[in-house]
Amino acid sequence: MSLVPPPFDPELAAVLESFRGVIPPGFTPADVEAARRGAAAGELIDVTLEGAFEAEDRTVPGPEGAPGVSLLLCRPTAAPASAGLPVIYHVHGGGLVAGTNRAGVTEALVWARELGAVVVSVEYRLAPEHPHPAPVEDVYAGLLWTAEHAREIGGHPDRIVVAGASAGGGLTAALALLARDRRGPRPLGQLLMCPMLDDRNDTVSSRQMAGRGLWDRTANETAWTALLGDRRGGPRVSPYAAPARAADLSGLPPAFLDVGSAETFRDEVVGYASRIWQAGGVAELHVWPGGCHGFDALAPDAALSRTARAARIAWLRRLLAR
Repeated sequence: MSLVPPPFDPELAAVLESFRGVIPPGFTPADVEAARRGAAAGELIDVTLEGAFEAEDRTVPGPEGAPGVSLLLCRPTAAPASAGLPVIYHVHGGGLVAGTNRAGVTEALVWARELGAVVVSVEYRLAPEHPHPAPVEDVYAGLLWTAEHAREIGGHPDRIVVAGASAGGGLTAALALLARDRRGPRPLGQLLMCPMLDDRNDTVSSRQMAGRGLWDRTANETAWTALLGDRRGGPRVSPYAAPARAADLSGLPPAFLDVGSAETFRDEVVGYASRIWQAGGVAELHVWPGGCHGFDALAPDAALSRTARAARIAWLRRLLAR
C-alpha cells in the first residue's frame, strides 16, 4: 500500500512551491560543498542584534587530543558582569556536514533579548571529515567550559539551557545523554527543534515524505552516512550519535520538542518524547500541523511559524521562572 503524505500548511506549501528547483529535497554527498558555501553566505548576521549584545569569539579547550572549540559568546550589554543570568547554549544545524556557530543563532539571541540571558553558540567539527564522536565531543567540551566559566561571562552554571535545531537538535539531545552519563554539567532544560535523532531512517514519516519538503529520506541518509559511514542503520550505533538508540531516557533535563506533521523527523521525535514520559521524565511536545522541516526559518511570517516561536519562548519563560 502506498503511503499518502500529510498535506503542508497552505502558507508553507506556497513558499515551498516558490523554491521548487532551487532547494531540492534529495541532498546527496555531491551537494555538501555547495551547502557549506551557502551556509557561510547566510551567516553574515549581526550577532549583537543592533547593540543588544556584546559579542566575542573565543577558542576554548577541545576534547583530549583534539583542536580547540570555537564559541560565540553574546552577553547582554545592559547587564553587569556579575549578573548570574541564564545561559542558552546553542548547537547549530546543517545536517552534520555544514554550518558554524553563527548558523541559526538569531532565534536564540531573540530569546535571550526577551528573557535576559547570555548566549553561547558552539562550533563543532563536521562530517564526513570528522565522523562520530568528533561533533558531540566538541559540543560536550564547549558545555564543560561554559559551565566552568559561566560567572565569568555573566551567567549562572545552574541555569544553562541547551538548545538546537535539526542536526543541532540531535546533538543537543545527545549532549544531555552524555552529560547525564558522565556526571557532567546538568542543563536546566533541553530545547529540541525538529531534532535529527535516528540513523535508521525507517519510520513511516521518513517514507511518507520521501522526495518532499526540504529534508527527505535521501538527505537524511546522506547526513547519517557522513557521520557514521557503514555503521549507519546497523546494530552498533552509539546513542551519543543517534539519541533514539538510547535504551534509557530517565534522569534527563526537562525537554521541549517540536516537529512538523509533514516532515521526515515527525515519528522519531514523537517517539522520543513518548519514551521520556515512559521513563518518568518531563517533556512538552508540539507537532505543528502541516509543518515541513525548518518551516519557521523558511517562512518566518507564516502564522504557524509565529505560533511555534511563541511556544518555544513561553516554555523557556516557564522553565527559567522555577
